[in-house]
Amino acid sequence: MSNESGCNCGCGTASNEGLTITARPTDAPATASSVTLQVDGMTCGHCVSSVTEELTEVPGVSGVEVALVAGGTSTVTVTTTAPVENSTLEAAVAEAGYALSPASA
Repeated sequence: MSNESGCNCGCGTASNEGLTITARPTDAPATASSVTLQVDGMTCGHCVSSVTEELTEVPGVSGVEVALVAGGTSTVTVTTTAPVENSTLEAAVAEAGYALSPASA
């Protein structure tokens, strides 16, 4: 879906190219590990919030950082406190309405 403001998610906001949003509790354990995902189709802060919200609901995820590339492939870094299957992360991204780039799938 596209609208006049350039957003594909239909929220009606303008693109926030280069926006980075981080959701990370301040008490994240020092033993955390991270995985980097490439996500296609996000165009604004609302898109980033949707992906961040779905990923932070996955058990074991302690933080999410998204570097938005509007209309391109955005970088999503997921910090975990326990092993999390890539397929689980991919399902969370899909639940938000987006897909992993074929290179990271």
